Amino acid sequence: MIKFSIVIPLYNKSAYITKTLNSIKNQNYQDYEVVIVNDGSTDNSKEVVEDFIEKLDLKIKLKFKLFNKDNSGVSSTRNYGVKHSSYDYIAFLDADDYWYPNYLQE
Repeated sequence: MIKFSIVIPLYNKSAYITKTLNSIKNQNYQDYEVVIVNDGSTDNSKEVVEDFIEKLDLKIKLKFKLFNKDNSGVSSTRNYGVKHSSYDYIAFLDADDYWYPNYLQE
């Protein structure tokens, strides 16, 4: 079975990140992990993600990982996320974007 590592670079997207994370949580295909890399956000993006993860059921909560690093730009942040991924298949998702429920399945 294919497993995905979903890498999300996060920089000052507190207004959008919850919708993004919900779109992943609601996927029909559930063999994934989510690697969120906070790239030194100066808003409360980190706290929004921590709150979102805290409210998840334990089974789903274990799929979401949050890393924090100093700001270095989106390319560096994506590479950081790939290095911290567990699976061979990488999917990138921006912190202000979302997927329809069948995205990973298709």
